[in-house]
Amino acid sequence: MKPVLVLLVSTAWTLTGAQYYYQGLMDYLENRLLAIEDRMQFWHDQSHRYHTELQDFKKLTAEAMDALSKEHSLLFKDLEGASVRVDRVEREMDYVETQTSPRACAKKADKVVEQGAWGLEESRGEEEEEEEEWEEVQSRLSDCVEILSGIRSVKILKRVGSPKGMWTRDPRSSKVYVFNGTSGDSIYQFNSVRDFSSSPGVSSSRQIQLPSDFSGPGSAIYNGFLYYIQQETETDMQVVRYDLMSGFVTDIAMFPVESKATVYDLNPETAADLAADEEGLWLLYASSDSEPNIHLAKMDPATLDIEQIWDTRCPRENAEAAFVICGTVYVVYNTRLASRSRVQCLFDVNDMVISEEAPLLYFPRRYGAHASLKYNPEEKQLYAWDDGYQIIYRLTMKRKLLV
Repeated sequence: MKPVLVLLVSTAWTLTGAQYYYQGLMDYLENRLLAIEDRMQFWHDQSHRYHTELQDFKKLTAEAMDALSKEHSLLFKDLEGASVRVDRVEREMDYVETQTSPRACAKKADKVVEQGAWGLEESRGEEEEEEEEWEEVQSRLSDCVEILSGIRSVKILKRVGSPKGMWTRDPRSSKVYVFNGTSGDSIYQFNSVRDFSSSPGVSSSRQIQLPSDFSGPGSAIYNGFLYYIQQETETDMQVVRYDLMSGFVTDIAMFPVESKATVYDLNPETAADLAADEEGLWLLYASSDSEPNIHLAKMDPATLDIEQIWDTRCPRENAEAAFVICGTVYVVYNTRLASRSRVQCLFDVNDMVISEEAPLLYFPRRYGAHASLKYNPEEKQLYAWDDGYQIIYRLTMKRKLLV
């Protein structure tokens, strides 16, 4: 009996200890669950507060966006009105510039007397009178006393080809030459401006295959020859003389430059720019990338020899193109975001006119920026390439005679 009693007492003690153990475990688990519930409640409260704040922020943002949208609409209307007024002012300026061409001045020390504007008035525009007037000027080409005084009219011919390119007319013939793009070995020849204007694209042209690629829209046509820039390396710039009649290269001249540079800041494709006027062939270039000004070289059109070099003191920065009339360089400037092109600097090799005394000439606003401007001394016109459009500017000239 005694062992049985001991066993019963031991079992009862064990069961009592286990009961206390499990009770303690249950209490611990219950406390943990209560802590988790409290934390979940806290997270719920926090989430609700964040959601409420997000809704309030969203509402404030929507109200701010509505207000900004209204402000944007008002500003857009104001800008549209300002654009209309600016266009109106530009048209009025173009009209005033056409009607009253600005006077171009000269150094007093040169004893220069300005004469009346060369050329015929709009009311006397018959072809026979223009031919007579051209014959009169031809006899004075050796003196070359003409200066640009204004832009008389603008003719937008058509749009063909790339945004950048060049087109020009041979001063000694009626043939028109089109350079599509800023490089390539093919150019297109038309018999006249009328043929080019009526042609769909370049389909009716005569395609001329050059022996090498031209570099940039800086070529020139002079006395039946094509002069173009060929640049194989950064410091190896060549001027090529190509006979358009025979189809052969007649001469090549090296023009050393210190490093790769572009003559016009706004047209980096133009490594150098060839120009022809009443006095012959010219080359506009920059000797190095660190050179701030545009340089001018007078070239012998037959041998391509350099006769003389000048520093024009016209900066390359913001320059888009240039042309030469009677030995005077007119540099055209613009802005990075294309605006109205303007002749803001000029250089006269005879020192008859200086940039500070010359009038500020504006081109009528058109499409973008000029990729090239080529002067025709026979017609007194500029052939321009503007964002793929082929444009003709008819110029007003003045004469200056030494006394």
